[in-house]
Amino acid sequence: MPKRVDHEERRRHIAGALLRIAEERGLQHASMREVATAAGVSLRLVQYYFHTKDELLLGALGYLAEELGERVRARLLALGGPPPPREFVAETLLAVLPLDADGVRLARTWAAFYSLVLAEPELTRHGATHPDRLEHLLATQLRAAGRPEPELAAAALLALTNGLTSSVLGGQRDGDAAVAVLRHHLDLVFGRE
Repeated sequence: MPKRVDHEERRRHIAGALLRIAEERGLQHASMREVATAAGVSLRLVQYYFHTKDELLLGALGYLAEELGERVRARLLALGGPPPPREFVAETLLAVLPLDADGVRLARTWAAFYSLVLAEPELTRHGATHPDRLEHLLATQLRAAGRPEPELAAAALLALTNGLTSSVLGGQRDGDAAVAVLRHHLDLVFGRE
């Protein structure tokens, strides 16, 4: 009897190999052949699931966004109930910051995608909309809190968090300092607790 193949599991396995390459050394020169080797599968199998390198990149980015979404959900669930908007925004942005080993891994991998988009801006035209969805989620919470110009405030908070992430990864500040800067800015947006 032939073995049943879980195609979604296989896609995730191949995309996971690309994500590991992204974290370890970036994506500028990563090839589909290298991904096949890292995944322990044939190049032909990689091409079966992802017809082009762009398809592979965007597929892996989708899985990375899912992983970040799970990280955010876990932080929010740990609060024990529906959090008020300020806590929702704070916990969401804290999930993005590289404050633990898993956060560093995720941040380094996202940074590899950002670097690739700088070199190949056409990738953004193919549907890399995950940051936009996160920004919209933040704006929804800011609107619920009655904050003025929620879209601009959400964009600023996400840009601040991305900058803090870079400063932690680059060694400019540690996680505690990044959290202090983020909390200070949340005080400016929401008022002091």
